[in-house]
Amino acid sequence: MSVLLQHPWPSFNAALNALSAVFLFAGFIFIRRGNINRHRACMGTAFIASVIFLTSYLAYHARVGHVHFLGVGPIRHCYFAILLSHTLLAFVIVPLILRTLYLALNERFIEHRRWARWTLPLWFYVSVTGVVVYWMLYGLGHAA
Repeated sequence: MSVLLQHPWPSFNAALNALSAVFLFAGFIFIRRGNINRHRACMGTAFIASVIFLTSYLAYHARVGHVHFLGVGPIRHCYFAILLSHTLLAFVIVPLILRTLYLALNERFIEHRRWARWTLPLWFYVSVTGVVVYWMLYGLGHAA
């Protein structure tokens, strides 16, 4: 049986990360086109997906503990490089997201835009690399 089928919770978490990335991208496109309402809806959806992801991720790891990567050779080095950048930026991105959201909700759009120029690409990177880490760990069958 596939490792993916044995672990539905990580698959759910990866889907939330992917959903967040899709809505972040769509939100970026909408704001570039001047569609503020759709931008707001996409960014709100990305935020909600990320909050659900973080809650689910922490609950999963509180239950199962640490999952070890069993890959060897160059794939191992690649995995840990991606995991390290993902993990470090995941810690950094939380206050950036909260600050950027706060500025938008308080209609401080000039500041919001300055913060969003950093927040959006970092948040997108964290969401996408979350899916990549999941795929490398579970999709390639390197989890234990």
